Amino acid sequence: MILPSFYVDSLIKAALAEDINYIDISADYLIDEAQTNEAYFVAKADGVLCGIDVAMRVFEMLDPEFSKKVNFKDGDRVKKGDVIAEFSGHTTLLLKGERTALNLIQHMSGIATATNEAVKLCKGTRAQITDTRKTLPGMRALQKYAVTCGGGKNHRFNLSDCAMLKDNHIDAGGGITNAVKTLRGKIGHTVMIEVETRNLEEVLEAVSAGADIIMLDNMSNEDMEKAVKIIDGRAKTEASGGITLLNVAEVARTGVDIISLGALTHSVKAFDISMKMEK
Repeated sequence: MILPSFYVDSLIKAALAEDINYIDISADYLIDEAQTNEAYFVAKADGVLCGIDVAMRVFEMLDPEFSKKVNFKDGDRVKKGDVIAEFSGHTTLLLKGERTALNLIQHMSGIATATNEAVKLCKGTRAQITDTRKTLPGMRALQKYAVTCGGGKNHRFNLSDCAMLKDNHIDAGGGITNAVKTLRGKIGHTVMIEVETRNLEEVLEAVSAGADIIMLDNMSNEDMEKAVKIIDGRAKTEASGGITLLNVAEVARTGVDIISLGALTHSVKAFDISMKMEK
């Protein structure tokens, strides 16, 4: 997965404008603008790295004379104490970019690390770990990229990717059967239909209606096992709702094809990385 440069640059510009505003009072009044320094990023924990190129781009946009040596790439496992990258540039510009760069790489590495843990917990089952649309505004592509760096897969990127009938669609659209029939008559041949189900009766109806993917929403593990048997390969099965790293392995053992975790992006813990400047 390659992140488009125009998207990354526009996000960084917005973040820098928010943080720097007009001047950096601390750096601009303290340090001569011609001064240069060497600095480095160091991992403060064990995990999966993601966002190093994005973080380096922050400094490149601020300082045309910025130079770097990157020791790890996205998707690599790093250990506490590892020097992730070494770089140099104008001191004031390194200081101005520090927080924006760290915010991005810490968040993205946190997602990649959590995803990787979930993938490892599900090893030996058929379940694939995916993200959701529960992302921070403007950062969806970065967050979904981070999921792939952790070994997970991406769910739909936006509302145009797939017809997903959630509970409100079903309730407002006349029930599962009517909603699926109506969509089938209008969507193109490349679009799949996913139906969210809340109980085994709705699972039976979704199968009969011809859904391509059936989401088992907030069901017990026992009911998910029954649902997998009912569906019997006639549709992909997706477990969703209330799933965390604490229970994902149990969910995987129910036999579902997909486990979607909103927690990977909406409430992930940032990975601890520090920037240190040589004296």
